[in-house]
Amino acid sequence: MSNFANRGGRGRGRGGPPLQSSPGPRSPAGPGGSGQRAPYSQSQTPDFEVYSANTPPILPPHLLPSDTSHNQLIKSFSSVAHDPARPLRPGYGTLGIPGNVRANFFAMKLPKGPIYDYDVKIEPQASRRESGRLLEQLEKEKSFQPYVLSIAHDTSRRLVSAKRLPQPFSVPIKLQWEDEKQPRDKAKTYTVSLTLTGVLDPKDMANHIEGKVEARNYEVAPLVSALNLVLQRSASKNGARVGKNKYFFKDLPRFQLGGCLEAWQGYFVSVRPSFKRLLVNVNVCMSAFVRPGPLSEALFEFNKNSRGAMPTLPKDIIRSIKLKLTHLGYNKKLDSIGTKTPRNMTFQCEEFGGEISVESYFRKKYNITLLHASDLPVVNVGTKKDPRWVPPELCEILPGSLFLGKLDARATQQMIKVACRPPRTNGESIVQQGFPTLGLTSSFGTASANEFGIEVEKDMAVVPYRILPPPQLSYRAKQGTGLDNARINQASWNLLDVKFHQAAKVASWWIFPVRDGANALQGPQDPRLQSLVKGFAAKLANCGLAVPQGMPRLLKPAVLPNPQNDPQRVQAIAVIREILSQSVQEFGKPSFVLVLLENRDNYIYPAIKRIGDVELGINTIHMQLSKALEERKQDQYFSNVALKVNTKLGGLNHLLDANAMKWLTKKRTMLVGADVTHRGPGSREGTPSIAALVASYDNKFVQFPASLRLQTSARGSRPKEMIDDLETMFVERLQLFQKKSKALPERIILFRDGVSEGQFDAVLREELPLIFKSYQRFTNPNDPTKPYRPQLSIIICGKRHHAKLFATNSSEATKNGNTRPGTVVDKGITAVFDFDFHLQAHAGLQGHVKGTHYTVVYDESRISADEIQQGINHTSYLYARATKAVSLIPPAYYADLACERARMYLNNLFVDDASSATGSSGKLDREQEQEKVFQAALRAWGNGLHPSMEESMFYI
Repeated sequence: MSNFANRGGRGRGRGGPPLQSSPGPRSPAGPGGSGQRAPYSQSQTPDFEVYSANTPPILPPHLLPSDTSHNQLIKSFSSVAHDPARPLRPGYGTLGIPGNVRANFFAMKLPKGPIYDYDVKIEPQASRRESGRLLEQLEKEKSFQPYVLSIAHDTSRRLVSAKRLPQPFSVPIKLQWEDEKQPRDKAKTYTVSLTLTGVLDPKDMANHIEGKVEARNYEVAPLVSALNLVLQRSASKNGARVGKNKYFFKDLPRFQLGGCLEAWQGYFVSVRPSFKRLLVNVNVCMSAFVRPGPLSEALFEFNKNSRGAMPTLPKDIIRSIKLKLTHLGYNKKLDSIGTKTPRNMTFQCEEFGGEISVESYFRKKYNITLLHASDLPVVNVGTKKDPRWVPPELCEILPGSLFLGKLDARATQQMIKVACRPPRTNGESIVQQGFPTLGLTSSFGTASANEFGIEVEKDMAVVPYRILPPPQLSYRAKQGTGLDNARINQASWNLLDVKFHQAAKVASWWIFPVRDGANALQGPQDPRLQSLVKGFAAKLANCGLAVPQGMPRLLKPAVLPNPQNDPQRVQAIAVIREILSQSVQEFGKPSFVLVLLENRDNYIYPAIKRIGDVELGINTIHMQLSKALEERKQDQYFSNVALKVNTKLGGLNHLLDANAMKWLTKKRTMLVGADVTHRGPGSREGTPSIAALVASYDNKFVQFPASLRLQTSARGSRPKEMIDDLETMFVERLQLFQKKSKALPERIILFRDGVSEGQFDAVLREELPLIFKSYQRFTNPNDPTKPYRPQLSIIICGKRHHAKLFATNSSEATKNGNTRPGTVVDKGITAVFDFDFHLQAHAGLQGHVKGTHYTVVYDESRISADEIQQGINHTSYLYARATKAVSLIPPAYYADLACERARMYLNNLFVDDASSATGSSGKLDREQEQEKVFQAALRAWGNGLHPSMEESMFYI
């Protein structure tokens, strides 16, 4: 749950909700140009100060405009034949207004000597926690003392050393936990062996970052990961690690999220190579943890309103908790919470002559009189098959118990509130607090870093950037048949006095009230309902949609049973399905159904979407009555909904001018977006991943219908990112393009979302052949004797990165201190050879804005840097359901939305985790349960999307 700042869409920082903004002056820079832009001038004295405002931003020598090393680098690439796979950078961008910006990267001195890489083997096999403890004990062994200041390890399988260790190297160690004065009587003895697997020479990395062409294929990952182990040594000893590179610390600020949860502040730290220097990326992050303290207090607090029921905790919290047993001093994992009290729970105990209660056992064995023998349940610190029941008052929740579940709406809101911090606050936190906490000060806090010869500068990197101008975009004029250009201000505009560029026709529409407790509307004659319907009809007409005269058909309201009697809303969904199904049978299908919801619900909204998209094939549009009836914001709310209606029905809300579209229209092009969504916290194990592929079908690049598939090659516990059925999905998109445009595309540009840097080659190895295979289903329109073979480019969209930019003076920042829309960086923090760049097309509404990291991993079109950078920036203004630019190019954004919609078709599996909370079971039982869930998903999915929806943007 890190990096909550500026979250939109699915929590990925994509520009926020489609709110309108006040009109502002046109940008003086025309589309495609690089004219001057006035400095920020909303006030003469901004109410914010940028990070390090009093320190001049000084570029390092190799980034100065007068330096020729970057040009020489690109020139050296000309000696290498062009390979579309992982193409070399063709050049650097030149468009836009140049300037300097700080980035949360810090120059790092490359060690001179070799780094020795060792495999850690522990026999007999140990758990990860046991392995970590054994390696801690290894560092205290007398035979290891000459090397202890020269090593770093991952607490599990890998150890790196600045010194060569003797071979073979094996040490017997008796496991002793850190809170034990001596090993337990039955403690196991393990043999820890270290075997040299390789020697990492920093000179190879030096050649790579110097841009020597012969070093372009050097695999940087082994040395980078080794250096990460060294840099993170101090953090791994003092903090709680989450993933590979995030560390959270109990001594840093913590914030209450409600219930038993609190947000911990932490830091991300990772090494990255760039041209001419090695960098360390450091960023602030937040994550949710279970609040440490007595388990008994947590049970009482969480169950204040239990009304006599036995206290318990949610399953996600239970599986997150690590405990210390205060009567023994041992640390254990909480397995489950029982249903009986210590007084009522009995077990067989030979020591005390047979069956005995937990209460009596602790009194006789440890001379402990329980205070909560009858009002708290026992807890299991063993397993389901071998339970160990303990009174909760003898259990302490340990600091660093990472919350493994999904935050509810209230906790999420609190998390966003504490994580949304302005850039200056983040910058000061990174340098003033993060560096010493992580051990990145001059002495690193550990002698081992000095043994490796590593140093990190404390000054944040200064890099060049450019601000790309926005495009011109147009609507139909309110009066007449001409066009009206929108007035863009800070990547945003509004719908005042314009009509949609191409308005859809509404043959008929229905109103469907869903009464779910609040009873906000009293019936068909309720004046608020009449006003809402008339107002929305007027908004559609004002936007240019052809709406039938008179009131739409008002369906019978769905009166839903009380959720207390229907917790998973099965009966409620049946009521809704019956009304909609009967209405379609009786009246035929409408253009769309406007569903009026009184409450937010985890079951009703997804169920209606499934009924409409999969079962009946009708478009559903939802309104929350709490928002729709708020007169002050009603017009704005109706405008946002109208954007969706027009898009779903095939209309075009707005278009870019011809100059901004030239990069796409110079050849017949199909834009494609692809994404995969996986089960998350709260989903049942075995729930399959879902893949989505969206694609344009004409030269407007506004309509993007989708193909959806379940990922059948891997079960929910082993999600696979590569798309299984990509070939047939591509065939479907090409067929629709051919149907709509009466031709096949000459060029395809695929924007692939959801892929990490380590998976770039997997995309080329696994997905690229499937795309090529899809072409074989088509005939070359120009020469039937030759295969159909359009040019292909694949661009990875990276959002889960930790690169943050900091404006260097207030005149170049937005009113909340962020960098401006159109900010692009392709020098200083980017790769040496790869064709990549960072682009922030949107305006950050709150917190610290983050752009998208784009990497061209396959390119047959020989796209230039300016063409792709400016092209993506322009296309980011084409997002259909907003009047603002978004931070992710629309095809990739749409693929993500389509995935989210498809999750609703399996909502019971994605939302309601029915896996056992009473304990862990064996491997075979778990795999059998996963297979059952997977088969249930296949049955629920059926044939997938209804045929009536296949050519529309039903997911928008």
